[in-house]
Amino acid sequence: MSEKVMVQAIDINKSYGSNHVLKGITLEVNRGEVMCLIGPSGSGKSTFLRCINHLERVDGGRLSVDGVIVGYREHNGKLHELKPSEAAKQRSGIGMVFQKFNLFPHMTALENVISGMVRVQKIDKDLAIKEGKALLERVGLGDKAAHYPAHLSGGQQQRVAIARSLAMKPKLMLFDEPTSALDPELVGEVLDVMKELAQSGMTMVVVTHEMGFAREVADSLVFMDNGVVVEAGKPADVLGNPQHERTKSFLSKVI
Repeated sequence: MSEKVMVQAIDINKSYGSNHVLKGITLEVNRGEVMCLIGPSGSGKSTFLRCINHLERVDGGRLSVDGVIVGYREHNGKLHELKPSEAAKQRSGIGMVFQKFNLFPHMTALENVISGMVRVQKIDKDLAIKEGKALLERVGLGDKAAHYPAHLSGGQQQRVAIARSLAMKPKLMLFDEPTSALDPELVGEVLDVMKELAQSGMTMVVVTHEMGFAREVADSLVFMDNGVVVEAGKPADVLGNPQHERTKSFLSKVI
């Protein structure tokens, strides 16, 4: 695998019982690249994203992040699943932002951001507080450090969630429809933070319905349907001149 590749998926398959959700997904994401995954609900986008950090285990194929097989150790040509503690340690280098913000309601914004730094990375609390405040400033919430999630808007909560992921200094960020649970007028503030992240060189894989964001920020765009990659390429090409009828049909409904 080339050193410039951050994520490599080869023939990834995943089933839930008789439901074959991912049917041989093969793709690569380079360092510093922003890849957007688009497609109808149920096409396998979120499942694939969760496979990248082993929240879902794959049934077939091979998935690597930064040259390391995700969730498994290879020994004598065979793959052995990592212990939960080992998988969690591996996962700590991959930030993930969900549709729901998943903040701890009993913690302030700052406490949410630094919880992983203190508990998992064992960083000195004073240093964590300093870094946490800087991260809240970065996402435009420097004045909300002492606020609890219940007193923040959905957009603000999602920006706290992004800051919390960044606190772990990830090499890769995964976003699973991060704006889908937000009121329309709050979407822009979250997308602005994601644009800044992209400009800073963060490698990102984003499941999204925000076609404007995909067109403006993504380096590559992947259209998935029914568990397969139907079409992939530069956003301007896929959105402006789709080659497959299924892509054309989908885009005609969302653009």
